Amino acid sequence: MHDRVEAALEKVRPVLQADGGNVELVEVTDKGIAIVRLQGACKGCPMSQKTLKNVIQRTLLKLIPELEGVESVD
Repeated sequence: MHDRVEAALEKVRPVLQADGGNVELVEVTDKGIAIVRLQGACKGCPMSQKTLKNVIQRTLLKLIPELEGVESVD
């Protein structure tokens, strides 16, 4: 599943990179949670949690329905 999540993240990266940010896949847990790290302008941005839920999580769950969710770490 790691490779599928990484491929799905490639679809959202251009949106993040357009604003100077990025996202790194840290791991996919046994419970189906994708752990990501926001980078660049996304790290510490007041809108980062909305970006995580409305852009990253929505895209990943649409492309990988068996994924349970997305969480971020610093």
